[in-house]
Amino acid sequence: MGKLSDVKMFVLDMDGTIYLGDRLFPYTRDFLRRVKETGRDFCFFTNNSSKNREAYLQKLQKMGIEVPPEKMLISNGVILDWLRENRPGQSAYVVGTPPLVEDFQAAGLPLSDTAPDYVVLGFDTSLTYEKLRLACDFIRAGAPVYGVNPDWNCPVEGGFIPDCGSIAALVKASTGVQCEFFGKPSPHTLRYMLKHTGCQPQEMAVVGDRLYTDIAVAAGTEVLSILVMSGETTPEMLASSETKPDLTVENIGRLAEML
Repeated sequence: MGKLSDVKMFVLDMDGTIYLGDRLFPYTRDFLRRVKETGRDFCFFTNNSSKNREAYLQKLQKMGIEVPPEKMLISNGVILDWLRENRPGQSAYVVGTPPLVEDFQAAGLPLSDTAPDYVVLGFDTSLTYEKLRLACDFIRAGAPVYGVNPDWNCPVEGGFIPDCGSIAALVKASTGVQCEFFGKPSPHTLRYMLKHTGCQPQEMAVVGDRLYTDIAVAAGTEVLSILVMSGETTPEMLASSETKPDLTVENIGRLAEML
């Protein structure tokens, strides 16, 4: 609770934390209101690389939550920032949805489906066998491979669907090559969060429903990790995990009461 009192910025996961599918949790607006009432601030960060920032802003708007673009952070931005800095001018083969491909184009990163310098795996809900075949061919030929986010599954109403981590596991099974991931819990993401919020580590709290992404991103740092039990994590998963949150709450409605 002492660490919670130092927090100035809550970085909120989305799927399983503020909504599930297209259903906003009933306590989400109360939490956001309470954050503002106590002189704190919030932003959103999603690992879901199947959509882009504009899509999430529109989704939030339909749910009655309007935020400026700078408050919507996404794993796509993390990898794009790194690629612009570390692989300028080099071409990518992207296994991803049209919005992810559009993000690459908007960032000025060249694309190639014949002789790319590297391969990027995203949460591709438009995945085809041909995309997988080409990606594996390029990786076997020596192209490095990067994963936008490591999530095994994406929570949706009624269950879960395979996410980027599962696609990367399939590629590894075929090629023997493990990709480097850039979404939560990568240190790339934590640096991105701190840079874009302007916070010191002790002033930031990461809130989410997944131990291996939302909570692990803050492990070993001064950033406060808050696990909500409204999404993927079950009590059994929490009990058996080596990754432990600083604080566990039923949902962000309960967290609002603690502020």
